[in-house]
Amino acid sequence: MELLQVADAVAREKNIDKEIVIEALEEAIQKAGRSKYGHDHDIRANIDRKSGELDLKRYRTVTEEDEIENESAQIPLSFAKRIKPDAEMGDEIIDDLPPLDYGRIAAQTARQVIMQKVREAEREKQFDEYKDRTGEMISGIVKRVEFGNVTVDLGKAEAIIRRDECIPRENLKNGDRVRAYIYDVRRETRGPQIFLSRSHPQFMAELFKQEVPEIYEGVIEIRNVARDPGSRAKITVYSRDNGIDPVGACVGMRGSRVQAVVNELQGEKIDIINWTEDFPSLVINALAPASVARVVVDEDEKRIDVAVPEDQLSLAIGRRGQNVRLASILLGWDIDIMTEAQESERRAEVFKSRTSIFMEGLDVDDVIAHLLVAEGFSSIEEIVETDISELAQIEGFSEEIATELQNRAVAFLEAKANELKEKQKELGIADDLIGLELVSSSLAIKLGENGIKTRDDLADLAADELVEALGADKMNEKDANDIIMQAREHWFTEDDAATTETAEDDSDAKSGKESSDAA
Repeated sequence: MELLQVADAVAREKNIDKEIVIEALEEAIQKAGRSKYGHDHDIRANIDRKSGELDLKRYRTVTEEDEIENESAQIPLSFAKRIKPDAEMGDEIIDDLPPLDYGRIAAQTARQVIMQKVREAEREKQFDEYKDRTGEMISGIVKRVEFGNVTVDLGKAEAIIRRDECIPRENLKNGDRVRAYIYDVRRETRGPQIFLSRSHPQFMAELFKQEVPEIYEGVIEIRNVARDPGSRAKITVYSRDNGIDPVGACVGMRGSRVQAVVNELQGEKIDIINWTEDFPSLVINALAPASVARVVVDEDEKRIDVAVPEDQLSLAIGRRGQNVRLASILLGWDIDIMTEAQESERRAEVFKSRTSIFMEGLDVDDVIAHLLVAEGFSSIEEIVETDISELAQIEGFSEEIATELQNRAVAFLEAKANELKEKQKELGIADDLIGLELVSSSLAIKLGENGIKTRDDLADLAADELVEALGADKMNEKDANDIIMQAREHWFTEDDAATTETAEDDSDAKSGKESSDAA
């Protein structure tokens, strides 16, 4: 019973399963037994879970005499039958061993085995306890600070706040109580590693959840958070109850709630923004405190052009671009800030270039071209795709004019297509390059002019080589990667087909061999 009492005491002290401790004891006794009788012996210990009685046994496997490799763990069939008359090949012969007389070295070895098993069990328990707590905020005591990395004592485990996850210029000292966000838990050889952060955007969200009851209860929802840790942050909030002002609830009476969060974040300034379905209004709010004159949203490119008065430009951009950068992170869109004069100039250039396209392509005067641009048309392809009845609704257009414009647009595109085909033949561009979905006819011509004439020529390129060939103003690295990967798709298809064909050939060859053997 002493063994069971020891196991029970260790399990309670270390807060682990008693069965793990008993298994560690068994392994330690086995190891001590092998040290006494020889490491080649298959010695197993078993502790009765009710009585605590210890059984120490040696196991030997019945083996053919000429196949014996380990005489300590194997026994010939002829010898086995003397011990067990009905013994057969593969049976195990079990011999009882006398209780061990533990010497100092054996006891030390057993202790090391038990402690190792207990440590492993503690580590596994820690990992199981914290692995599902990623995304929570936790509190602990600073245990030590080394080279900016902070080790935090959580009570049952230790965690680390790496230097880049701390708030800049924050001075944490030994013994300080600190709150942080669990962003990762990993199982590593030296035990579970719990990584905390005080610079993570969700750390701020968790702080607001603690300070604002409406957020904790789910009445107010935090949509997005963008932070420049220790300096400034923006947060969008939305209320599911029309009777509750989400910004006011987060600010609190005389700013008490938001001030508590600011103090925890070492004075980080926080802009709280009311989230709205009206995206342009959300953009305007996100760029506060700057005043915005005009917002132009490009949904295809996920880009926002914002025009501000001249005196508001520096405020909209912010110190070192901080304000516009945080707004961009908050919305998940690229934001381009310009003055009203710059925006007006850009619009004039776009208007002029589109007008020129229609005047030249459709052979019309500037009045009709201006009307088409004013209605939002940007290319001749759009005129072909638009229904004649819609074109006829443009002020000053009749059905006859709309039909004529569409006919001219079709004729222009056909002529352009024929011209591109001639150019394709002249440059020797292969059809497999033209057939790629992401390669337009005009792009194929540019590729051909740069010596890229087949799909394989394109597939052999790296993204930076394609950008260099076409020019950074015509192609960015992301689009170049997409085009090249599409060009390489047939390589993978051919490899798969070759692998399948080889497997089928091997299978046929194997079947043929089996048939031959059977014959």
